[in-house]
Amino acid sequence: MHKRMMKLALLIAVVCGGVATADEPGSRQLFDGKTLDGWSGDPKFWSVEDGAITGKTTPDNPTQGNTFIVWEDGELSDFELTLDYRIQGGNSGIQYRSFKLDNAADQWRIGGYQADIDSGDTYSGILYGEKFRGILGKRGEQTKLTRKDGKFKVELVEQFGKSADIQAKINKDGWNSYRIVANGFHFTHYINGAKTVEVTDEDEKERRQSGLLALQLHAGPPMKVQFKNIQLKPLSKKSASTSSETKKVVFVAGTPSHGYGSHEHKAGCMLLASALESSGLPISTTVITNGWPKDDSVLDDADCIVIYADGGGRHPMNQHLEKLEELMSEGVGLVTIHYAVEVPKGPSGEALLDYTGGYFETDWSVNPHWTANFSELPSHPTTNGVKPFNINDEWYYHMRFREGMAGVTPILSDLPPESTLSRPDGAHSGNPAVRKAVAAGESQHTAWATERKDGGRGFGFTGGHFHWNWGHDQFRKLMLNAIVWCAGLEVPQDGVPAGSVTVEDLQRNQDYDQPQNFNAARIQKMIEDWNR
Repeated sequence: MHKRMMKLALLIAVVCGGVATADEPGSRQLFDGKTLDGWSGDPKFWSVEDGAITGKTTPDNPTQGNTFIVWEDGELSDFELTLDYRIQGGNSGIQYRSFKLDNAADQWRIGGYQADIDSGDTYSGILYGEKFRGILGKRGEQTKLTRKDGKFKVELVEQFGKSADIQAKINKDGWNSYRIVANGFHFTHYINGAKTVEVTDEDEKERRQSGLLALQLHAGPPMKVQFKNIQLKPLSKKSASTSSETKKVVFVAGTPSHGYGSHEHKAGCMLLASALESSGLPISTTVITNGWPKDDSVLDDADCIVIYADGGGRHPMNQHLEKLEELMSEGVGLVTIHYAVEVPKGPSGEALLDYTGGYFETDWSVNPHWTANFSELPSHPTTNGVKPFNINDEWYYHMRFREGMAGVTPILSDLPPESTLSRPDGAHSGNPAVRKAVAAGESQHTAWATERKDGGRGFGFTGGHFHWNWGHDQFRKLMLNAIVWCAGLEVPQDGVPAGSVTVEDLQRNQDYDQPQNFNAARIQKMIEDWNR
């Protein structure tokens, strides 16, 4: 058993009660849709209406403080919880790993981690500490909770999204889907498939490993909140090793590079991460910008690492081969995009041969711009739902693969035109071996997949020079499939839902300011033509 699997096997999902355990894999419905059996709350405020647990205050029946309805069947530790909610006025939330307050006015006063719900435009999706350190992570933030010299601190790790963009995906007048994943001391919230906050609690004094589940009715003006379809899936010893477990993907986005619209590592990673978060698959994402993470412990619980960065001597992995080897030996997947397929010969090159099956080797591989026609696709999970396509990019080819292509499956292949070798021989432009291969009509592989002996999976993809190409549905779907596959999940038969992308989506999060002569209409038409 790999170290990673041993670590996962030690997770304790539920510490008492009648919840599904390692011997009862899968999910459990916590509300029968008809009664409050299994729940305890003040009957003056809680009832069942419209097939939903309903909390309600009126001018004639106010609550004197926040009150809760508490699930009575045990305490939760590591889990995934999904439910639907609807709110009219006021504020609410979902308490987890929580505790009853001592000396409270009533028995239904709760404190602890809270997935916030708000009828306004600010708080839905945040992680709030009810009687428990206050706001722990705002919308669009990845934070780390620490305590130094006795002082508690919320540290911003990454701003992965804008609060207004998240709010735009929330139905203020109707039902919304909430998903909460608590894995160790790592907490992630999602509303309607969009990640709202991600928090790692390193505050050993205050953090909680287990506790109560409860639903909140807030004090204040009259309000009504409803919950239904409440489903709990413990991340137990058995479920932790299944493909249905929520998988964590960490994107390592390189530093700014080529200017507006090219090698947009941060914007590209954030676009792909957003698509994965909205796919409905059990997957969470973290995007690290400006190269290798300063604190690489963020990689320790990753199921897949995606590197989209400048390569060669500037490749993020070059100075971190020992850490990468540790992760790969535990079965973590690895995806390299565009320039990130190139590393120096020697230790880095041998590492990528092992981890992904191939890499760009100077004086062997080449990097021309050309329109590749991928008219035939192999039967492989990464091609599920992907239709043949053609697109212009800086498609590197003549990769250095393992001897005899051992364990390597070509995914995208085409015979490049002779014009791709019009440059003189050089470290990236041409060499006798590549000229001979093209002259002989040997199809060249621009994307490939491998399954390693350690159980991990790797994928190399040489496209991605032009940021606008992520607007091509087939181009984007293939990459999403590859990431999901490398994370150890089953790729849907029709592929990962890729959604749709507009030029406005592609313009977000870029490293450089838009030039005055940028023609957005031309890019939008190109996207529309691709996806007819």
